[in-house]
Amino acid sequence: MLKEYGYLRIGAIVPKIKVANVIYNCEEIVKQIKLASKENVSIVTTPELSITGYTCADLFHQDILIEESINGLKYILEQTKKLDIISILGMPLKHENQLFNVAVVINKGKILGIVPKTYRPNYNEFYEKRWFSTSLNIKNNKISLFGEIIPFDTKIIFRDKTNSDIAFAVEICEDVWTVSPPSDSHTLNGATIIFNPSASNEIIGKYDYRKTLIKAQSSKTISAYCYASSGINESSTDLVFSGNSMIFENGSLLEENKRFDFDSNLIYSDVDIKKLMNDRCKNMSFMEVKDNNEYNYIEVDVSDRSDSLKRNYEEYPFVPRNEAKRNERCEEIFNIQSSGLAKRILHTKVEKTVIGISGGLDSTLAFLVIVEAYKKLGIPNKNIIAVTMPGFGTTGRTFNNACNLVKNYGATLLNISIKDACVQHFKDIGLDQSDRSSTYENSQARERTQILMDICNKENGLIVGTGDLSELALGWCTYNGDHMSMYAVNVSIPKTLVRYLVKWVADTSNKKYKDTLYDILDTPISPELLPPDDEGNIKQLTETAVGPYVLHDFFLYHFLRYGASPKKILYIAKKTFDGKFDEETIKKWLKVFVRKFFYHQFKRSCLPDGPKVGTISLSPRGDFRMPSDADPEVWINSIE
Repeated sequence: MLKEYGYLRIGAIVPKIKVANVIYNCEEIVKQIKLASKENVSIVTTPELSITGYTCADLFHQDILIEESINGLKYILEQTKKLDIISILGMPLKHENQLFNVAVVINKGKILGIVPKTYRPNYNEFYEKRWFSTSLNIKNNKISLFGEIIPFDTKIIFRDKTNSDIAFAVEICEDVWTVSPPSDSHTLNGATIIFNPSASNEIIGKYDYRKTLIKAQSSKTISAYCYASSGINESSTDLVFSGNSMIFENGSLLEENKRFDFDSNLIYSDVDIKKLMNDRCKNMSFMEVKDNNEYNYIEVDVSDRSDSLKRNYEEYPFVPRNEAKRNERCEEIFNIQSSGLAKRILHTKVEKTVIGISGGLDSTLAFLVIVEAYKKLGIPNKNIIAVTMPGFGTTGRTFNNACNLVKNYGATLLNISIKDACVQHFKDIGLDQSDRSSTYENSQARERTQILMDICNKENGLIVGTGDLSELALGWCTYNGDHMSMYAVNVSIPKTLVRYLVKWVADTSNKKYKDTLYDILDTPISPELLPPDDEGNIKQLTETAVGPYVLHDFFLYHFLRYGASPKKILYIAKKTFDGKFDEETIKKWLKVFVRKFFYHQFKRSCLPDGPKVGTISLSPRGDFRMPSDADPEVWINSIE
């Protein structure tokens, strides 16, 4: 069931209505609630005044319309009493000598609570103060209806009996357009989901503004926000309504309907309550806002009937799918990386940088970042000292690409083989020449780092590191080898994003640079520390040893960004990578990820400085602090 993983299915109905025809409207609302229940929606909302229609105008002063609304509500209660779904209905309702625009929350034939509208638009095309009172005028926050005493208030939070984090509240249309929407207070007092029954007409530009408004409110309140507005059948007098409905989660759009639909329509999505709560707990500013409102918490039974997830996750969470947005993101990241390095160069008052060039993706990106930093500072590229250090696993392809890359950009190329030095070192420590252990590999990485450090001393330069975020997460770096530098420009770039950044530079470069960059992109990922095969091709493939980076970056994103448990990560990974990786493969590499992430924290505890570019960083000085002694057993066990 979805609740186990923190999900809840919520929805928005835009019913086909006839203005002032309560019987017709209620029959259609019932039909749509039944459809939502069939889709295992737990909570659903209709638009503002959906039982009568929003545009009844002075007909709201007709007793027959108000009385029919009560009868209509009674009909809906009767027709839905066997459905395990909470519904939010918009209607006019009399209370304390006043008429209110309200949202009635019902479940299994019972009214759970009634929420009146607070802010009534009375400008331009709106005249709500002509018909409705504000909730601010309420003296008695209870109402008698159908023989029951029912809460009648804006300060109501409906909370699940079994999981208090599943809690929702209601604000109506104009309420969210104000400077201090009621949902600000609702969320500070525990609501994780906001429903907004609305009636918002269409004029040029309003759709974009409305969508931005709901997105921002969802983000500001770290909540799921479900919005449903009156449809096209509402009016043709002076206003046209589109029936816009949408579901946001902390500023991200999960679902949106097709506007201007003459038929009824339903949208729904599974919101992630655990993710929202994780963000709230991390954001220490969230609860520092003072709010003295007293709330009525109504315990409710929120259904949990769905066993399949109705939302999709990106296979590449660090990489935007949209090409235009991806290019924009790449440009922004490249600017952050190069500007950070430029500032460090200015601060240290050195104009020479030293970098190891392997012909692989990471060192290529770091090199390109240096080129851009030099461009910003007006420093000639000859001050970039790029060192190729061929070893026992270096292939002709990567060596030539490394050399061509440096020459193409006019940097200074040094070619220093590490073979003789490593052979001597093996003799010194008594390592057999046929040994292919980690000592054989790590000795080469440390020899390369020593060369770079010594050149740096000699040239009075700055060593620029090449390691990326994915390698740091897995500990896939040699301690005090490629693990160390003086400024690490790729430190918060995951492997899957490194590829797109290099491709973005290649795509926007002239012919002089393209061919080499494209060939680097086509080269298999490898540390090249073991000898190549008989044909001289790369034999040591990184992803064979540690697993596919597409999986590890997916794990890393959800593990760190939202604090998701491995059990939940496995659940969403199975759906996301269905047809590409089976469950056992995902489990295998997820266990590898967790173990490596925990056991290699000591390497991350002494990282060099480097720029943060996204929401995830493993810097011990910034975003991530973790004990090197933490035991992963609980996390590993949850996978099973």
